[in-house]
Amino acid sequence: MKYTTEIIVNLPREEFIKKLDNADNMKHWQRGLVKYELLSGSAGQEGARMSLDYKMGKREMSLIETIIKRNFPEEFHATYDTKGVHNIQKNYFEEVDANTTKWISKSEFQFSSFMMKAMGFLMPGAFKKQSYKYAEDFKAFAEKGISVSKS
Repeated sequence: MKYTTEIIVNLPREEFIKKLDNADNMKHWQRGLVKYELLSGSAGQEGARMSLDYKMGKREMSLIETIIKRNFPEEFHATYDTKGVHNIQKNYFEEVDANTTKWISKSEFQFSSFMMKAMGFLMPGAFKKQSYKYAEDFKAFAEKGISVSKS
């Protein structure tokens, strides 16, 4: 399953990237993020692996992020793996003008378990909705300092 999410953030690209590239900021725009931990490599650099733990309601999920391309301020690509799912995220950051950045995120989900294949087939909108929600939450945090963090 593939789809693209786009959002305009009213922030200069350099400032946008500073906020996006700071792992401590993830809790402010990634709902349910409980903790993150560097597993290998240099934090934020190509080849680095990090575990990300989320709690969404009663559901807990752990992902492994692997950075595959870091070419700021233009692009950042990573994979996210969890049981039955391999997600490839290709993010592009375009300067609309001196104070505006367009974030284009191309998502590809590859499912290996029957259950996840069924979810991807029956509920593709849920994946798209979640991706867009993260983008909206980042926009609110980056522009206005609004955090989704409970702590």
